[in-house]
Amino acid sequence: MSAHQPLSTKPSTVETANAPTARETSPPVLASALVTDTRGRVLVLTHPRPSGGAAVSLPVVQCTGAHPPQAELANALYSLVDVHPYQAKRLLAVDCEQWSPILSVVFHLYLFGPLDEHQARRATQTPPPVTAQWLAPEDAIPLFPHTVVDRVRAAVDAWHSGSIAHLVGGRVQPGSPAGFPRGLRSFVEQSVAVDVDFYQAHRPKVLAEVNIVLTDAGGCLLLLQPTSSRSQLWELPGGGIDSDAGEGPREAARRALRDQLGLDVPLGRLLAVDWSHGAPWLSRMAYAFHGATLGEHDLARIRLVPHRNAAWRMVSVDDSAALVSEPLLRRLDACVTALWNNTGPLELTSGTPCH
Repeated sequence: MSAHQPLSTKPSTVETANAPTARETSPPVLASALVTDTRGRVLVLTHPRPSGGAAVSLPVVQCTGAHPPQAELANALYSLVDVHPYQAKRLLAVDCEQWSPILSVVFHLYLFGPLDEHQARRATQTPPPVTAQWLAPEDAIPLFPHTVVDRVRAAVDAWHSGSIAHLVGGRVQPGSPAGFPRGLRSFVEQSVAVDVDFYQAHRPKVLAEVNIVLTDAGGCLLLLQPTSSRSQLWELPGGGIDSDAGEGPREAARRALRDQLGLDVPLGRLLAVDWSHGAPWLSRMAYAFHGATLGEHDLARIRLVPHRNAAWRMVSVDDSAALVSEPLLRRLDACVTALWNNTGPLELTSGTPCH
């Protein structure tokens, strides 16, 4: 089966397998890819049908068993659309579909990308008769055949929620952390006795992080330029809270100052808690602290980790508007106001104070 073959088309090796062989061997494994670009779009292939019309699919290969499914898929994508193996991210979904009374097929769906602009252009230059295009996920999903649309929808949900979808025939199974409809989840939780594992797997997830507002005697703010930033935007010191290790917000803030700046300074008061809901992505909760007022000695002791941050600078509140993202700017303005007016902590939603 070529990398261009639609997901809904059974490979010839499966179609001609006789009953005894099918019973004695493992189910065939197909590996497909949700390839993304920097704009959050997915790569969709269109194939002409022998009987007329066209079929839409994701890139897919039938695995030989000589290598893990992800490796075989990565090799096929490299030759097809110049996707490098290092751009393979993670498993999004596993599906088992019954193709006949004696034969089932296992699907592994992986996330690849994001492809840069050059790769994205080359990805659309597939050899005929296959054509390729980039589509937003919400525009691509309705185009897939009914036999695979649920699988693709669950994989996109797993991509957004940072989890893995467990499917059978495209249907999300109990205990799967991705793709379980909200209405059904609420019904199950309210009307059926569920155990702890089931409950934890289905509950929505939230990312928790910290920001630290560091100032100098003149009221300027410390900003960092991440090495990995594609947008050239600057950020406040901070990062994720390692809650799985028992870390709390204050511990995370102190760790971030040590790891990112080499500073071990007292942590000030909580300025704000900011809730951001960026559906369909995971919601975020950020704790913003006043770190300290840094003197010349503190500034001289700053040491950056090169692979994490490229530079630091002290900027005025007005100048920060041109350096940070709009959501962070709203949060920063609220925090600075609370700091200067000795108010707070503030309750924010996407940087805007709640009333």
